[in-house]
Amino acid sequence: MKPADEERIAARLAKLMAMICVRNTGIEDLHAGTVPVTHKGDYSDVFITDADGRQIPWSDASHLDDDEMRNLMRQIVDRLYTFHLKADDAEFRDHLDRWLAVAGRWDEPKLDEAFLATIAGGEAKPPR
Repeated sequence: MKPADEERIAARLAKLMAMICVRNTGIEDLHAGTVPVTHKGDYSDVFITDADGRQIPWSDASHLDDDEMRNLMRQIVDRLYTFHLKADDAEFRDHLDRWLAVAGRWDEPKLDEAFLATIAGGEAKPPR
């Protein structure tokens, strides 16, 4: 297979997997909330007040607790696992084709050089 064909297929697959295995998960609940107003554009003027009355800058606040992160990652892993196991199933592929029309309108992916550097340099740290 030609490199251009491999790249085209990898791009379509990446967008499709992001759409059905990541986007349509609990991440939608995070996206569904009220977006705070920022006048500076970088959210440095936005603060969260917690139950103890602490003012936490938006950029310093955790937006997921450990349980929410764990649940989100489980859902994504389960969907990726299902995607790979069912990829040869005709009915499943028909479902994927419908989503591909939506994901196909997304920006084209590019190589993530920072990701490759962490793998090559062994700098990746395991999550807590």
